[in-house]
Amino acid sequence: MTRLRDWMVISLTAAIALNCVEVQATPKALGKDLTKQTVSDDDRAVPEQLTVEPLQPEPVPAESAGPDSESRQAQASQEPSEPDVSDFLQPSEATPIDPDEPAPAYLDPHPNFLRFPTRSEEVEIVGTQPISLNQALELAVRNNLELQQSRLNLERSLASLRATQADLFPSVNLSSNLTWSDSANARLSIRRQEDTLGERSPVQSDATSTTWNTELRANYTLFDFGGRSARIAAAEAQVRNAELDIERQLEQVRLQVSEAYYEIQNADMSVQISRSAVENAQQSLDDAEALEEAGVGTRFDVLRAEVQLANDKQALSEALANQRVARRRLARVLNVPQSVDLAAADPVDLAGVWELDLEETIILAFRNRAELQQQLVDRDIAQEQQREVRSQGLPQFSVFGSANLIDTSGDEVGGLTEGYSAGVQMQWSLFDGGARAAQVRQLELEEETAEVRFADARNQVRVEVEESYYQLDSQLENVDRATVALELAEESLELARLRFQAGVGTQTDVIAAQNDLTEAQGNLVSAILGYNRSLAQLQRAVSNYPFTDEIQEQF
Repeated sequence: MTRLRDWMVISLTAAIALNCVEVQATPKALGKDLTKQTVSDDDRAVPEQLTVEPLQPEPVPAESAGPDSESRQAQASQEPSEPDVSDFLQPSEATPIDPDEPAPAYLDPHPNFLRFPTRSEEVEIVGTQPISLNQALELAVRNNLELQQSRLNLERSLASLRATQADLFPSVNLSSNLTWSDSANARLSIRRQEDTLGERSPVQSDATSTTWNTELRANYTLFDFGGRSARIAAAEAQVRNAELDIERQLEQVRLQVSEAYYEIQNADMSVQISRSAVENAQQSLDDAEALEEAGVGTRFDVLRAEVQLANDKQALSEALANQRVARRRLARVLNVPQSVDLAAADPVDLAGVWELDLEETIILAFRNRAELQQQLVDRDIAQEQQREVRSQGLPQFSVFGSANLIDTSGDEVGGLTEGYSAGVQMQWSLFDGGARAAQVRQLELEEETAEVRFADARNQVRVEVEESYYQLDSQLENVDRATVALELAEESLELARLRFQAGVGTQTDVIAAQNDLTEAQGNLVSAILGYNRSLAQLQRAVSNYPFTDEIQEQF
């Protein structure tokens, strides 16, 4: 309860701090909201039409009109300058999907896996669709290629099990052949009869004949000292292993999607913070130029402000590039169509709280992790395969029965004739040069290897749980500290501006306060998203959350 109460207090405090962030160009100018909107209106596109519109460059305000500023503007117009941050193509607007609605079908890829684009317009990004984290998880379950490979492996294991279970039934074979022959021995016999008797014997058949032979044969293994049951048990264990692999892959995909989604949120917030920093730097430049014109400022302060503005614009350009990269990484994990980009629709906030203590979490992970169960299944498979190999050195008892029909033309005593046979067969491999003993030893070593892997996986699971658990506590404390630091940085920047405008402060103080505010904003976002990442990693380390149960129904 103490952890839950602390989390609620910190979450509320962080949300209020983010919602109330005022990145001020002047004390009257309000900054952008950092939580209610993870993707700004300039970063979205309409999903129905999936189109984007280029934005016109926004002019940088310049209120000073002195000779120095005019000369600087003239010089800037003559020299090629780096593009303004607004020159970057951004989606114009977007309609987020209702978080309670499923992900739309137009985000599913083409059903043909072998299809690939051949024209540039087929890979052009024509729209950006904001989605929630739950919708991203749903898309991953539907479209993720690694999950589909695991599903195909399960179907393959089921087919192999059905093939092995066929040994429980007798095998029935039907063979039929039609043979025409012209026997040299028959011709020689006929000539001898004609030379000796002067005529052919009435019972002598012709030299040529046509024979039709059909046989129906059934075989069934009565007893093989457990070899058949061992093969079936090993195949069933392979199916269980494939099911556990799907469970493992589901948990891994959930972690990949969560981390990719939080990376987009981090990139979106970095863009907003960088834009606010550019606005701050522009206002600082305007203040420095105004003080220079009034005769109370220096040229050095103006140059420092220009350098700060250029640096902040460069940081914004990098933030925009990172935003695009983060979106494409999520699109790859979700396997959406080539022409669609994705954005985060959820606000930046603490994702939840972990109520179990460390010891309970470790025990729960030992009970739930599919990786541990897979090692035990591998050991069972090796044991069943040993049984099968050992049974091959013992007698094999089987029964058989057959019925056949024969019809021979050209034979006066021939005609359609049927026959039957049945019997019991025993087969025993007495000596194989030691191959069977070597196979048994190999499988025994595989069994021991599975046990060693189990111990290693068990230790690895504990390490993963402990790392995520400790990081979760640390990040929760960082959220509290970053919230306080952000409030102090806002107040510090406001005071630095007032001191500079009053002539008792320096431009260096303003720039330092600006940098402190930008760093504090980034630290708060990093702390919140770091907490969410640690929570996702802890859930992955424990596994088998309701997400898995819901998704399992789709397989």
